Amino acid sequence: MRLTAIIPLLLIFNLLAVVLALGVGSSGYDQIFRILTNKADDTTKTIVFGYRLPRLLLAMIAGASLSASGCAMQALFRNPLAEPYILGVASGASVGAALSVALSIGAIHSRLVFAFFSALFTAYLVYLIGTSSRFRDQTYAILLAGVAIASFFSGLTSLLIYFAAQSMHKVVFWLMGSFSNPQWEEVYFALPITIAGIAYLLITSWNLNALLLGDEHAAAVGINVERYRRSLIAVVALLTSATVAVSGVIGFVGIIIPHTVRMMVGEEHQRLLPSTILLSTAFMPAIDIFARTSTSGELPVGAITAMLGGPFFLYLLLRRSI
Repeated sequence: MRLTAIIPLLLIFNLLAVVLALGVGSSGYDQIFRILTNKADDTTKTIVFGYRLPRLLLAMIAGASLSASGCAMQALFRNPLAEPYILGVASGASVGAALSVALSIGAIHSRLVFAFFSALFTAYLVYLIGTSSRFRDQTYAILLAGVAIASFFSGLTSLLIYFAAQSMHKVVFWLMGSFSNPQWEEVYFALPITIAGIAYLLITSWNLNALLLGDEHAAAVGINVERYRRSLIAVVALLTSATVAVSGVIGFVGIIIPHTVRMMVGEEHQRLLPSTILLSTAFMPAIDIFARTSTSGELPVGAITAMLGGPFFLYLLLRRSI
Protein backbone atom coordinates (compact mmCIF):
# COMPACT_ATOMS: atom_id res chain seq x y z
CA MET A 1 0.00 0.00 0.00
CA ARG A 2 1.11 3.58 -0.64
CA LEU A 3 1.84 5.84 2.31
CA THR A 4 -0.75 8.35 1.08
CA ALA A 5 -3.38 5.62 1.36
CA ILE A 6 -2.47 4.04 4.68
CA ILE A 7 -1.69 7.20 6.73
CA PRO A 8 -5.23 8.67 6.50
CA LEU A 9 -6.66 5.25 7.41
CA LEU A 10 -4.39 4.99 10.45
CA LEU A 11 -5.29 8.54 11.51
CA ILE A 12 -8.98 7.55 11.43
CA PHE A 13 -8.17 4.52 13.61
CA ASN A 14 -6.41 6.84 16.05
CA LEU A 15 -9.37 9.19 16.20
CA LEU A 16 -11.70 6.26 16.92
CA ALA A 17 -9.34 5.01 19.64
CA VAL A 18 -9.30 8.45 21.29
CA VAL A 19 -13.10 8.74 21.22
CA LEU A 20 -13.56 5.23 22.62
CA ALA A 21 -10.89 5.62 25.30
CA LEU A 22 -12.38 8.89 26.56
CA GLY A 23 -16.02 7.82 26.21
CA VAL A 24 -16.21 4.18 27.31
CA GLY A 25 -17.22 3.97 30.95
CA SER A 26 -19.83 5.05 33.44
CA SER A 27 -19.94 8.71 32.32
CA GLY A 28 -20.64 7.86 28.66
CA TYR A 29 -20.27 9.85 25.48
CA ASP A 30 -22.88 12.44 26.43
CA GLN A 31 -20.55 13.64 29.16
CA ILE A 32 -17.75 14.04 26.61
CA PHE A 33 -20.07 16.29 24.60
CA ARG A 34 -20.81 18.30 27.74
CA ILE A 35 -17.09 18.78 28.32
CA LEU A 36 -16.65 20.03 24.77
CA THR A 37 -19.51 22.49 25.29
CA ASN A 38 -18.25 23.46 28.78
CA LYS A 39 -21.38 22.09 30.51
CA ALA A 40 -19.88 19.13 32.40
CA ASP A 41 -19.80 18.93 36.20
CA ASP A 42 -16.59 18.66 38.22
CA THR A 43 -16.93 14.90 38.76
CA THR A 44 -17.07 14.19 35.03
CA LYS A 45 -14.11 16.49 34.37
CA THR A 46 -12.12 14.66 37.04
CA ILE A 47 -12.92 11.27 35.49
CA VAL A 48 -12.03 12.35 31.96
CA PHE A 49 -9.06 14.66 32.58
CA GLY A 50 -7.71 13.08 35.75
CA TYR A 51 -8.04 9.43 34.77
CA ARG A 52 -9.02 8.60 31.19
CA LEU A 53 -6.89 11.17 29.35
CA PRO A 54 -3.57 10.36 31.10
CA ARG A 55 -4.36 6.66 30.70
CA LEU A 56 -4.96 7.15 26.98
CA LEU A 57 -1.73 9.10 26.60
CA LEU A 58 0.28 6.47 28.50
CA ALA A 59 -1.13 3.75 26.25
CA MET A 60 -0.22 5.74 23.12
CA ILE A 61 3.27 6.50 24.47
CA ALA A 62 3.89 2.84 25.27
CA GLY A 63 2.65 1.67 21.88
CA ALA A 64 4.70 4.20 19.92
CA SER A 65 7.90 3.63 21.93
CA LEU A 66 7.80 -0.16 21.88
CA SER A 67 6.80 -0.51 18.22
CA ALA A 68 9.36 2.04 16.98
CA SER A 69 12.05 0.39 19.12
CA GLY A 70 11.08 -3.00 17.71
CA CYS A 71 11.56 -1.68 14.16
CA ALA A 72 14.99 -0.33 15.08
CA MET A 73 16.14 -3.56 16.75
CA GLN A 74 14.98 -5.68 13.83
CA ALA A 75 17.06 -3.54 11.49
CA LEU A 76 20.08 -3.46 13.80
CA PHE A 77 20.18 -7.23 14.32
CA ARG A 78 18.85 -8.01 10.82
CA ASN A 79 16.45 -10.38 12.55
CA PRO A 80 12.66 -10.04 12.20
CA LEU A 81 12.17 -11.67 15.60
CA ALA A 82 14.20 -9.06 17.51
CA GLU A 83 12.23 -6.88 19.95
CA PRO A 84 12.81 -3.90 22.29
CA TYR A 85 13.49 -5.99 25.40
CA ILE A 86 16.42 -7.73 23.74
CA LEU A 87 18.79 -5.44 25.68
CA GLY A 88 17.53 -6.79 29.01
CA VAL A 89 15.77 -3.52 29.77
CA ALA A 90 12.55 -5.12 31.04
CA SER A 91 14.38 -7.36 33.51
CA GLY A 92 16.54 -4.48 34.70
CA ALA A 93 13.50 -2.27 35.25
CA SER A 94 11.79 -5.08 37.14
CA VAL A 95 14.70 -5.31 39.56
CA GLY A 96 14.55 -1.55 40.15
CA ALA A 97 10.81 -1.57 40.80
CA ALA A 98 11.05 -4.58 43.12
CA LEU A 99 13.99 -3.01 44.95
CA SER A 100 12.10 0.24 45.58
CA VAL A 101 9.28 -1.74 47.22
CA ALA A 102 11.63 -4.04 49.14
CA LEU A 103 13.35 -0.97 50.60
CA SER A 104 9.94 0.47 51.51
CA ILE A 105 10.34 3.33 49.04
CA GLY A 106 7.00 2.47 47.51
CA ALA A 107 5.84 5.86 46.20
CA ILE A 108 5.08 5.83 42.49
CA HIS A 109 7.76 8.43 41.78
CA SER A 110 10.41 6.33 43.54
CA ARG A 111 9.38 3.18 41.69
CA LEU A 112 9.47 5.05 38.39
CA VAL A 113 12.96 6.44 39.02
CA PHE A 114 14.34 3.12 40.29
CA ALA A 115 12.88 1.23 37.33
CA PHE A 116 14.09 3.76 34.77
CA PHE A 117 17.70 4.00 35.93
CA SER A 118 18.11 0.28 36.59
CA ALA A 119 16.81 -0.35 33.05
CA LEU A 120 19.33 2.10 31.63
CA PHE A 121 22.12 0.51 33.67
CA THR A 122 21.15 -2.93 32.33
CA ALA A 123 21.25 -1.72 28.72
CA TYR A 124 24.65 -0.12 29.32
CA LEU A 125 25.96 -3.33 30.91
CA VAL A 126 24.72 -5.42 27.98
CA TYR A 127 26.34 -3.04 25.49
CA LEU A 128 29.59 -3.00 27.45
CA ILE A 129 29.82 -6.80 27.48
CA GLY A 130 28.66 -7.24 23.88
CA THR A 131 31.16 -4.77 22.43
CA SER A 132 34.16 -6.30 24.14
CA SER A 133 37.14 -6.60 21.81
CA ARG A 134 37.18 -10.38 22.24
CA PHE A 135 34.02 -10.73 20.12
CA ARG A 136 34.32 -10.64 16.34
CA ASP A 137 30.58 -10.26 15.72
CA GLN A 138 29.56 -7.62 18.23
CA THR A 139 25.96 -7.40 17.05
CA TYR A 140 25.21 -10.99 18.02
CA ALA A 141 27.39 -10.68 21.12
CA ILE A 142 25.09 -7.86 22.29
CA LEU A 143 22.07 -10.06 21.62
CA LEU A 144 23.47 -12.98 23.62
CA ALA A 145 24.64 -10.69 26.43
CA GLY A 146 21.10 -9.31 26.63
CA VAL A 147 19.68 -12.80 27.01
CA ALA A 148 22.17 -13.68 29.74
CA ILE A 149 21.76 -10.46 31.74
CA ALA A 150 17.96 -10.59 31.40
CA SER A 151 17.94 -14.13 32.76
CA PHE A 152 20.08 -13.12 35.76
CA PHE A 153 17.96 -10.07 36.61
CA SER A 154 14.73 -12.05 36.21
CA GLY A 155 16.02 -14.46 38.82
CA LEU A 156 16.99 -11.56 41.08
CA THR A 157 13.50 -10.08 40.78
CA SER A 158 11.98 -13.44 41.71
CA LEU A 159 14.15 -13.57 44.83
CA LEU A 160 13.15 -10.05 45.85
CA ILE A 161 9.48 -10.97 45.45
CA TYR A 162 10.00 -14.18 47.44
CA PHE A 163 11.72 -12.50 50.40
CA ALA A 164 9.31 -9.56 50.55
CA ALA A 165 6.13 -11.30 49.42
CA GLN A 166 3.79 -9.34 51.69
CA SER A 167 4.58 -6.03 50.05
CA MET A 168 5.18 -7.18 46.49
CA HIS A 169 1.64 -7.49 45.11
CA LYS A 170 1.95 -4.10 43.39
CA VAL A 171 5.19 -5.14 41.70
CA VAL A 172 3.69 -8.45 40.57
CA PHE A 173 0.79 -6.60 38.92
CA TRP A 174 3.22 -4.04 37.48
CA LEU A 175 5.27 -6.88 35.95
CA MET A 176 2.20 -7.95 33.99
CA GLY A 177 1.94 -4.52 32.34
CA SER A 178 -0.90 -2.13 33.03
CA PHE A 179 -2.07 1.47 32.63
CA SER A 180 -4.20 1.40 35.79
CA ASN A 181 -3.90 4.28 38.27
CA PRO A 182 -2.42 6.65 35.66
CA GLN A 183 -0.66 9.77 36.88
CA TRP A 184 0.03 12.95 34.93
CA GLU A 185 3.56 12.85 36.36
CA GLU A 186 4.15 9.63 34.41
CA VAL A 187 3.00 11.31 31.21
CA TYR A 188 5.25 14.31 31.86
CA PHE A 189 8.17 11.94 32.46
CA ALA A 190 7.74 9.63 29.47
CA LEU A 191 6.37 11.96 26.80
CA PRO A 192 9.51 14.11 26.18
CA ILE A 193 11.71 11.00 26.01
CA THR A 194 9.28 9.36 23.58
CA ILE A 195 9.05 12.41 21.31
CA ALA A 196 12.83 12.90 21.22
CA GLY A 197 13.59 9.20 20.68
CA ILE A 198 11.03 8.70 17.92
CA ALA A 199 12.14 11.91 16.22
CA TYR A 200 15.69 10.56 16.12
CA LEU A 201 14.54 7.24 14.64
CA LEU A 202 12.44 9.00 12.00
CA ILE A 203 15.26 11.36 11.03
CA THR A 204 17.75 8.49 10.69
CA SER A 205 15.31 6.00 9.15
CA TRP A 206 17.36 5.83 5.94
CA ASN A 207 20.29 4.51 8.00
CA LEU A 208 18.11 1.62 9.17
CA ASN A 209 17.58 0.64 5.53
CA ALA A 210 21.34 0.54 5.06
CA LEU A 211 21.87 -1.57 8.20
CA LEU A 212 19.48 -4.19 6.83
CA LEU A 213 21.94 -4.81 3.99
CA GLY A 214 24.87 -5.35 6.37
CA ASP A 215 27.57 -3.33 8.10
CA GLU A 216 29.79 -3.35 5.02
CA HIS A 217 27.07 -1.82 2.85
CA ALA A 218 26.22 0.76 5.52
CA ALA A 219 29.88 1.79 5.78
CA ALA A 220 30.15 1.95 1.98
CA VAL A 221 27.33 4.49 1.78
CA GLY A 222 28.98 6.74 4.36
CA ILE A 223 27.52 5.63 7.69
CA ASN A 224 29.80 5.39 10.72
CA VAL A 225 28.38 2.00 11.70
CA GLU A 226 29.88 1.78 15.19
CA ARG A 227 28.80 5.28 16.20
CA TYR A 228 25.32 4.83 14.78
CA ARG A 229 24.96 1.46 16.51
CA ARG A 230 25.86 3.08 19.83
CA SER A 231 23.40 5.93 19.36
CA LEU A 232 20.65 3.57 18.18
CA ILE A 233 21.06 1.30 21.20
CA ALA A 234 21.09 4.35 23.51
CA VAL A 235 17.87 5.73 21.99
CA VAL A 236 16.08 2.36 22.13
CA ALA A 237 17.25 1.87 25.72
CA LEU A 238 15.85 5.29 26.68
CA LEU A 239 12.53 4.69 24.91
CA THR A 240 12.06 1.21 26.36
CA SER A 241 13.23 2.16 29.85
CA ALA A 242 10.82 5.09 30.04
CA THR A 243 7.95 2.91 28.81
CA VAL A 244 8.63 0.04 31.20
CA ALA A 245 9.04 2.47 34.10
CA VAL A 246 5.55 3.93 33.65
CA SER A 247 3.58 0.92 32.36
CA GLY A 248 5.40 -2.25 33.39
CA VAL A 249 6.38 -5.04 31.03
CA ILE A 250 4.16 -5.18 27.93
CA GLY A 251 5.53 -7.82 25.60
CA PHE A 252 5.28 -8.57 21.89
CA VAL A 253 4.09 -5.09 20.82
CA GLY A 254 7.51 -4.51 19.25
CA ILE A 255 6.98 -7.61 17.10
CA ILE A 256 3.25 -7.61 16.36
CA ILE A 257 2.90 -4.03 15.12
CA PRO A 258 6.06 -3.69 12.95
CA HIS A 259 5.38 -6.98 11.18
CA THR A 260 1.71 -6.21 10.61
CA VAL A 261 2.68 -2.92 8.99
CA ARG A 262 5.62 -4.48 7.13
CA MET A 263 3.19 -6.80 5.32
CA MET A 264 1.30 -3.71 4.09
CA VAL A 265 4.01 -1.15 3.26
CA GLY A 266 7.21 -3.16 2.86
CA GLU A 267 10.68 -2.89 4.39
CA GLU A 268 11.57 0.73 3.63
CA HIS A 269 11.78 2.47 7.00
CA GLN A 270 10.73 5.88 5.69
CA ARG A 271 7.30 4.29 5.26
CA LEU A 272 7.52 1.52 7.84
CA LEU A 273 8.37 3.62 10.91
CA PRO A 274 5.63 6.30 10.70
CA SER A 275 3.00 3.72 9.77
CA THR A 276 4.11 1.48 12.65
CA ILE A 277 3.90 4.35 15.13
CA LEU A 278 0.42 5.37 13.99
CA LEU A 279 -0.92 1.82 14.15
CA SER A 280 0.54 1.31 17.62
CA THR A 281 -1.02 4.52 18.99
CA ALA A 282 -4.42 3.10 18.02
CA PHE A 283 -3.66 -0.52 18.94
CA MET A 284 -2.54 0.02 22.55
CA PRO A 285 -5.56 2.15 23.61
CA ALA A 286 -7.83 -0.48 22.00
CA ILE A 287 -6.15 -3.25 24.01
CA ASP A 288 -6.41 -1.12 27.15
CA ILE A 289 -10.13 -0.53 26.58
CA PHE A 290 -10.62 -4.29 26.34
CA ALA A 291 -8.53 -4.82 29.48
CA ARG A 292 -10.64 -2.46 31.61
CA THR A 293 -14.09 -3.36 30.27
CA SER A 294 -14.02 -7.11 29.57
CA THR A 295 -14.40 -8.13 33.25
CA SER A 296 -15.69 -6.62 36.47
CA GLY A 297 -12.10 -5.99 37.50
CA GLU A 298 -9.21 -5.20 35.18
CA LEU A 299 -7.04 -7.51 33.11
CA PRO A 300 -3.29 -6.85 32.81
CA VAL A 301 -2.54 -5.35 29.40
CA GLY A 302 0.72 -7.33 29.18
CA ALA A 303 -1.16 -10.61 29.56
CA ILE A 304 -3.43 -9.74 26.62
CA THR A 305 -0.57 -8.71 24.33
CA ALA A 306 1.30 -11.89 25.30
CA MET A 307 -1.71 -14.01 24.33
CA LEU A 308 -1.88 -12.20 21.00
CA GLY A 309 1.88 -12.19 20.49
CA GLY A 310 2.52 -15.88 21.11
CA PRO A 311 0.52 -17.15 18.12
CA PHE A 312 1.82 -14.25 16.01
CA PHE A 313 5.41 -15.20 16.90
CA LEU A 314 4.75 -18.81 15.87
CA TYR A 315 3.25 -17.57 12.61
CA LEU A 316 6.45 -15.65 11.88
CA LEU A 317 8.56 -18.72 12.67
CA LEU A 318 6.51 -20.95 10.37
CA ARG A 319 6.37 -18.30 7.64
CA ARG A 320 10.16 -18.05 7.58
CA SER A 321 10.61 -21.83 7.98
CA ILE A 322 13.03 -21.33 10.85
